[in-house]
Amino acid sequence: MVTILKTTNLTKKFGKFTALDGVDIEVNKGEVFGFIGPNGAGKSTAIRVLLGILKATEGEVTIFGKDAWREAVEIHKRIAYVPGDVNLWPNLTGGEVIDFFLKLRGGNNKDKKEELINRFKLDPGKKCSTYSKGNRQKVALVAAFSSDADLYILDEPTSGLDPLMENIFQECVIQAKREGKSVLLSSHILSEVEKLCDRVGIIREGKMIETGSLHELRHLTRTNFVVETKEPIVSLNELKGVHGIDDREKEVSFQVDTEELDHVIKTISQYGIIRLESAPPTLEDLFMRHYEGTDETADSGAGGA
Repeated sequence: MVTILKTTNLTKKFGKFTALDGVDIEVNKGEVFGFIGPNGAGKSTAIRVLLGILKATEGEVTIFGKDAWREAVEIHKRIAYVPGDVNLWPNLTGGEVIDFFLKLRGGNNKDKKEELINRFKLDPGKKCSTYSKGNRQKVALVAAFSSDADLYILDEPTSGLDPLMENIFQECVIQAKREGKSVLLSSHILSEVEKLCDRVGIIREGKMIETGSLHELRHLTRTNFVVETKEPIVSLNELKGVHGIDDREKEVSFQVDTEELDHVIKTISQYGIIRLESAPPTLEDLFMRHYEGTDETADSGAGGA
């Protein structure tokens, strides 16, 4: 497995404030890596370091085996970046901006560009000053996916897009992966991350708190149950691993820690199960469990989004 992007003990301080604290990220060839966390967690700060815009205070950051700060120019020849809030030259048309970005990279795949313009339903003849936020995002996305990049760094790329355009974006990411490209996707849309990403890293207050495949992270989540039994379940609240009990007239709903599933199912089956519904844990369950009882905006200053 070829490593495309790697950070080791990445630390970034702004005066006394530590925006990134020992962040380790690894993105492999042909992989889509989801980078998630609340506003202020440090996602955008980390991405600015990856792009060579900010210099790390400590740690090592390499892309394609090159130093992200000292060799940023060489690295940028092989990456495409889409921010969450795209600013464009107001007097240029969308088509002119796309062509300019592609020429900077030394190529212009006209067929692919036209295909993406049509798929994203972008009018390239309009000046950028007339574009909505969503259309500015489309310009950046068309320019990015028209290029022959090896790594796509996408920071909230679907911000401002409607659901149909989000689907087109997802198709573009899937196609890039099929072609062996790598993607670092920072997103707050958890369903999008869950659908696209091979592995996920969760950052909180500048620290990576979990990294792994969705399968590997499932053990941290709880399965949701709705159960109807012939007899009322006695002392359900005393069972280990059971949470969030909602006892209704004919049924009871609750959550169970994955490691306690076997014991809980055996126990409630003694009361004569009439109906049992279960919902598998989702990435949102995992995310929310990590942030239960925390102030998500506490570090929304210099840490970035």
